[in-house]
Parts: sequence; structure tokens; C-alpha cells
Amino acid sequence: MFIIVTNPSRRYMGRFFLALVYILLIPITCRAVEIYDSFPKTIHANERYVIYSHGFIVEGDNPKPISPKYGQYDFPGIKQAIFSAGGFNLIAYQRPKNSDFDAYVGTLKSWVAHLIAAGVAPSRITLVGFSRGAQLTAFASSDLESAGINTALLAVCEGGDFHRDPPLILGGNLLSIYETSDELGSCAKLAARSHLTSFKEVAISTGRSHGAFFQPLRAWLQPLKAWIENTNR
Repeated sequence: MFIIVTNPSRRYMGRFFLALVYILLIPITCRAVEIYDSFPKTIHANERYVIYSHGFIVEGDNPKPISPKYGQYDFPGIKQAIFSAGGFNLIAYQRPKNSDFDAYVGTLKSWVAHLIAAGVAPSRITLVGFSRGAQLTAFASSDLESAGINTALLAVCEGGDFHRDPPLILGGNLLSIYETSDELGSCAKLAARSHLTSFKEVAISTGRSHGAFFQPLRAWLQPLKAWIENTNR
């Protein structure tokens, strides 16, 4: 496109060029972050990524299964609540029934490797897991200890640790959240032997035991999202 200006005044030309510079500085497009049900086909190197691994009860076809002891697990609601206003892409895959533990640990590791290979900074990658999902996350994060990613474990440690032989050793930033009425608690011993950049632990008291993490409760979502905002950058 050509713009022809006939006998322009200095004032007109000054305004014209200021307007042109302003237009050129405005981004043409602004891609919105997304929730993915599986690993995305296209990776955007300048964006942030969080991978959430759910509890054992959600393995299968039902995204809202009901536990006789803890009530309904609201997987869709949790995904939306974690993602909302976070400014990051969320990968939240529903594992099939009877998923192989070691195979899925390998899947998590391969996803992180693909993100890093595509140019995503390790500091912009966060693995989050609850219960069985936290076990899977802890195993994967231990194998990725030197990568410098972020790890959040929800209700997984017992006696201050998550036991494995050889012992788990994590790296990067670690968050532990546990419910005081649950038998699963602090991850302080795990953190103490790990090679961490930072460690934060939050105890919540909802009285719901393990079921506190079955619903998108502010009690655990608020500290999780605040921690992601501070570490995933």
C-alpha cells in the first residue's frame, strides 16, 4: 500500500510519522494460552507451561469419579481453576485405567524434554501432582533433577519423605502442600536431601483429609498459583 501526501506541512508530517510509529509498535497478534488434554502439537518457546497429574481415582473415562470416602473428584473444575488467569499453558492429561506407573513417568520426562528441546526455558516448566499424580511427578522430577524445572507435590509424603530406593533427589524449586487432617504430610526430609533452589511448604486445614484436593478449593489453589507465579518465569 502506498500513501501519497501532497504539499504536507511540518506539523502534519510530524503527526503522520508519530502515528505510523505507534501503529508499528502495536503487536499484530497476541496468542492466548490454552488448556491441553494431551501434549500440544505446537510448542511456543516464549510461553510458560504447567503439567498437572491427577490422583489415582481419575484414571479411566470418568472425569468426575466419586470416592465413597472422599466424595467427588472434580477434574474439569480443578483444571479450569489452576489455569484461570495464570498466564501459562496447562497440560492436564487424563490417564487411562490401569496406567503403567513407569511408562507414565517416562511420558512426563519426555514431555519436559520436548519442551526444553523446543526452546522453553526449564524455569518456565512446572510439574504439579496430587496423590498418585504426585508420586509420578516426584519420580519424573527426580530423574530430571539437573534440569532446573519446578515441582509441586500435593499430599504425597509420609513421615517427612517420599520413600524410594534409591532415594528421590529433586532439583529446582519445590513446593509441598498437605492437609493437616490427612495421613500424608510434610516433605521436609525429601527437601533437605535434595539439591533445591528453593523449598516452600504449606499446611492447610480444611478437615477434609485427602479429599481436600478432590475439589478446587481456594485453600490449596491460592498458595499453588501464587508459587507458580513466583517461580515459573
